[in-house]
Amino acid sequence: MLEAQSHEQLKTLLRDSDADWPHHLTLSRLVARSLRRRDNTLLQLPPCSRERWWLGLLVPLCLTPGTAALVITAAQRRRLLQVELPRLQRQGLRLPCWQGSQRPPGEQLWLMDTTELVTAFKTDQLGQRQLILPDVDQLSHQLRKSLSVRIQPADWENLRLSHPQAESALIELHERLTRQLFSNATRVDAHMRLEGAASQTLRDLLRLIAPCPSPWAELLATDLNHWAEWAELNHGMLQWIWHLAPLEPLELLGGLFRHHPLLMLSSSGEITRLDEELRMAGVDVQVTARFREQELQEPLPLFAPRRQPLPNTEIYSQHLLEQSRRLILGRTGLTIVLLDDPSLRRQLTSALAAEFGRRVVEECTAPEGNGVISCSWTWWLENNEQLPAPEQIIVGLLPLASVSSPLTATRVERLKSRGEDWFRVLLLPEALCMIPPALAPLRQAGGRLAILDGRLRGRAWGDQILQRLNPWIPLQRLLPD
Repeated sequence: MLEAQSHEQLKTLLRDSDADWPHHLTLSRLVARSLRRRDNTLLQLPPCSRERWWLGLLVPLCLTPGTAALVITAAQRRRLLQVELPRLQRQGLRLPCWQGSQRPPGEQLWLMDTTELVTAFKTDQLGQRQLILPDVDQLSHQLRKSLSVRIQPADWENLRLSHPQAESALIELHERLTRQLFSNATRVDAHMRLEGAASQTLRDLLRLIAPCPSPWAELLATDLNHWAEWAELNHGMLQWIWHLAPLEPLELLGGLFRHHPLLMLSSSGEITRLDEELRMAGVDVQVTARFREQELQEPLPLFAPRRQPLPNTEIYSQHLLEQSRRLILGRTGLTIVLLDDPSLRRQLTSALAAEFGRRVVEECTAPEGNGVISCSWTWWLENNEQLPAPEQIIVGLLPLASVSSPLTATRVERLKSRGEDWFRVLLLPEALCMIPPALAPLRQAGGRLAILDGRLRGRAWGDQILQRLNPWIPLQRLLPD
């Protein structure tokens, strides 16, 4: 039986290594069971287990490599090829791997990212392979990036060249859309929703002159009932980029996830939103297992004073700067500042750099030893494995998606039309999902957390955020080390 074989192979491997994670054998048995039974399995790993699951996943795959497709990020692929496979080879284990969107010619484990997954699905290349999703919490975000369409200024020129008979109409429509967008913009860096007759007229024209070159063909294939569209404005050049993104990628690709068995690994500890996404995709999870981690028993020092200003107040940016300055002063390790608002983040980064110099950078993976990195939550989740463990994390804004974002606004409107509580169904669960894995490197390093967003204490739902931080101890005031 595959479970017994995997167990014995892993026991032998662990005897010759310094792996001290207590869940290797249990994880391996559950992975082997899912591969043998080809069922939908969800394994909830502790947030602190990032990158420790490799052995438990790969050893069963060594015994049956041709039955699965492993969907991983670029960073995870590098880790697999440069670290994990050589480690297996040193122990006498072989795992043949195949990369790309074309079906493997033999019994190899198929490595792919979400873009290659979508391509393989659309070209009917997947066959009966089981899909292994080790970062399922971020699957929706990654698929949305893979499916998104970008129409840049040069694409308009290509469209006119391919259909010269429609050139004057295309120029007129482009100019009308441009005037509409820039006249309604309230900020220089505004992202404006594309609405009105001009957008629909353009679509009607494209259908008349079809076939169209890429990305116009992709635009015509989108159903606006399931997609959001907006314009990213460049006031300096008086140009704009047209963005289209699916509202719920798992729902849009429901056929992919319904017709292939899934082995999913979650490290967020919060699966409310994931459960909803899987339900919309028509996925029935047959097996669920939850692992616990001893490291989570160590309380996290939390600085979160009461009566902090709310982010929508005029004094918030100054509050954020003053408190961040106090928190950074005298620190000898890495500080991460999490802030999703691009404009506020640039403002804060500039002000901190004026005081602390080159040690302050924005979304950089090569900081100084006592550096300060300001970044979005998504960037941190995607890149924290390439960085040293932080000494402290400063949360400038809790990871609640802003309804000023065209994508979020469209998703919210859809839920409103169904009579659902959009905040508790969408925004809050997504935020709760991001917090534990974002803080996992901090817990492992024994660092401290500061939350400067007044909504933590000023809103009733802030208690749910505090529960996701457990265990923690309050820091009433900042003292020198």
